[in-house]
Amino acid sequence: MFLRSKIRKKDGKEHRYWSVVENRRVADGRVVQRHVLYLGEINDVQRAAWCRSIAVFDEDTGTATQLALFPEDRPAPELACAVVQVKLSGLQLRHPRQWGACWLACGLWDLLQLDTFWQPRLPPSRKGTRWLNVLKTLVAYRLIDPGSEWRLHRHWFDHSAMGDLLGEDFSIAQSHTLYRCLDHLVEHKQALFTFLQERWRLLFDARFDLLLYDLTSTYFECDPPESGKRKFGYSRDKRSDCVQVIIALIVTPDGFPLAYEVLAGNTLDKQTLTDALAKIEAQYGKADRIWVMDRGIPTEETLALMRASDPPVHYLVGTPKGRLTKLEKSFLTKPWAAVRDQVTVKLLDQDGELYVLARSAGRQDKERAMRRRRLKRLCKRLKELQRQTLSRDELLLKLGAAKKDAGRAYGLMRIQVPAPDESVTDETFTFSLNRKKLRQVRRREGRYLLRSNLTSNDPVQLWTWYIQLTEVEQAFKELKGDLSVRPIDHQVDRRIEAHIFVAFLAYCLQVTLKARLRPLAPGLTPRSALEKFAAIQMVDVHLPTTDGRTLILSRYTEPEADQQLLLDRLNLQLPAQPPPRITAALHALIH
Repeated sequence: MFLRSKIRKKDGKEHRYWSVVENRRVADGRVVQRHVLYLGEINDVQRAAWCRSIAVFDEDTGTATQLALFPEDRPAPELACAVVQVKLSGLQLRHPRQWGACWLACGLWDLLQLDTFWQPRLPPSRKGTRWLNVLKTLVAYRLIDPGSEWRLHRHWFDHSAMGDLLGEDFSIAQSHTLYRCLDHLVEHKQALFTFLQERWRLLFDARFDLLLYDLTSTYFECDPPESGKRKFGYSRDKRSDCVQVIIALIVTPDGFPLAYEVLAGNTLDKQTLTDALAKIEAQYGKADRIWVMDRGIPTEETLALMRASDPPVHYLVGTPKGRLTKLEKSFLTKPWAAVRDQVTVKLLDQDGELYVLARSAGRQDKERAMRRRRLKRLCKRLKELQRQTLSRDELLLKLGAAKKDAGRAYGLMRIQVPAPDESVTDETFTFSLNRKKLRQVRRREGRYLLRSNLTSNDPVQLWTWYIQLTEVEQAFKELKGDLSVRPIDHQVDRRIEAHIFVAFLAYCLQVTLKARLRPLAPGLTPRSALEKFAAIQMVDVHLPTTDGRTLILSRYTEPEADQQLLLDRLNLQLPAQPPPRITAALHALIH
């Protein structure tokens, strides 16, 4: 990298502009120059242009002063302000750090006015630690480049511009400070989501009358605890070897979270809904809400309570396929109605509830391909077992493994195994396809049954609401993928809940960015937008002066064309560059 000047004539005057550029060799052997940093004008033609005074923070006196800058190879005029000559040959670029995504995260924080919420709840400590800025750092880290608090302390803070943006030094990234901040957060969870609901309503005209409810799990790679919420249970992460906690989440179809709860890892899905209904009603009051859930969450008793409430609590829920068997004959006489391309429905009004039988051609193709693939693999494995010389016990163990791999496809085979006193032969171990059961499975592939107490609603609307459950699944995907909520390294329940709370705060920023992108830059995901902005770096430009001091200009790099396009689309404007600083003179430091 080197310093390059560019001279322009304007209104009969000559102006010289300086930039930091670098040489890059391209495929055909040519060397091209890339503009890295724009420094502005250091003009030596006329006195009025020479006197480009800038505010400089003097690190020796701790005050701001006015300085006029001139290159060392030009005589400096006599001016009313202090004159400093800089050694351009000694220019250095130091401490490159990620700036753009940090700036965007702070902008999303300000858009939600989270300072207004947190300032009275997180006052500075007696030692002067500003907990609000510690929390901002934790949330921005979780949003941009998630990892452990130890990694934030050891690596990320120094390689980001959060300190520059918050006006803080490394003290807010000390490990014990980060952990202590976590202890102040969870008690404000309920108030925060009430506050955010109103902000999203004002910013995006968000509605909260349709609620999507689902559960997931997140695991710990540690020894089983003696107490607390970390328990073994059904793992949605395929980590049954690890203890876990359950996260119950309520979001809107646009992905805005309304509430969440952290439950013990062995909590059953059907045990959670009653408490969720009560907490939402207690926090937000009674309202005409519709709850959309997948099968396995509500019990018959819970649905009966929802119907008997005053006013009734409306629901739309997936139904186990066993109920479809009971209602199959009742649906035979009902006509199919198209709701969209390749999707048709049948309606059945029974006992004050509306049943919607949906048939999706795309889902049918997917389920059929999965069933064929598993059945083919199972048949191949069974043939391999027939050719092997096995004892009865060895055969049963291998069949158990094959059953786990085949899933529901295993039930489509008639498998005869030897009796306890028989050896394994071609006569005692046989298998064949259960064609009657296969025809029944083929008939039901691509079909699913919905159930609701909204008997007067359009079936198209009901089906549309149900498929929006993918939004809560997307929320879980972003929490586990983009925001890396798993695995959790904390051992104490309050820190575990605080870790998840910080992840949800980061998710609130991410879903706010998604809502901003939807009308202004459709098709662009929050993660891709953050990655675009993350390419904007900040560097410290060190310019030694002839009197032994060093002028330090912290500058973020100029946005590339695609970054500028995104800024324009989102109606964002980069802030002014930070004010320069100047160090103490070398002879003053010596004496």
